[in-house]
Amino acid sequence: MDDRSAQLKKIKDEIVSLEDSPFYEDRVKNKYFPVIGEGSHTAKLMFVGEAPGETEAKTGRPFVGRAGKLLDKLLAEVGIERKDIYITNIVKDRPPGNRDPLPDEINLYAPFLDRQISIIKPKVIATLGRFSMQYVMNRYGLEWELAPISSLHGKVFDVPSEALAKLGTDIMKVVPLYHPAAAIYNQELLKTLQKDFQVLASMV
Repeated sequence: MDDRSAQLKKIKDEIVSLEDSPFYEDRVKNKYFPVIGEGSHTAKLMFVGEAPGETEAKTGRPFVGRAGKLLDKLLAEVGIERKDIYITNIVKDRPPGNRDPLPDEINLYAPFLDRQISIIKPKVIATLGRFSMQYVMNRYGLEWELAPISSLHGKVFDVPSEALAKLGTDIMKVVPLYHPAAAIYNQELLKTLQKDFQVLASMV
């Protein structure tokens, strides 16, 4: 096992045994799995969603439900293979009823995401939905660029040099995107996502 894989496995082991999580009891009761993330450990492109849904919690894999199938379709349309990217969420357990994660819940799980980013060192982080957009942009020195996702989707932001130095990398860009779940029943939003994925494809 290489060093990156070993470090990522350590994160997985910590989350599996995270009894302090407000979702731990629900996870055990429903026989759910935490959803850590999957894909290439040397990915240039990382997708960060918000929290797993029920299908994800039942399988332990990110983006395998209806939103995941749409994500796969969007990737295929621009020639990006899922095996070449890394996909995760801020929150690694399913909130009951698929509700939005609360600030305290995001704060509990976010350090695991920070570690995943620092291990993989992607060149591009594509955020899926407003919660991940807000967290990632705040975390990596882009808080002054924050605006509604309707204004920021598909735009490319360069992470400032101070944040890059802390990560130990020389380049990282953030591209906010709508969450695929929002486009399942919205044809206009789907067209927007298709255009925005073309932006991603030009960067990797």
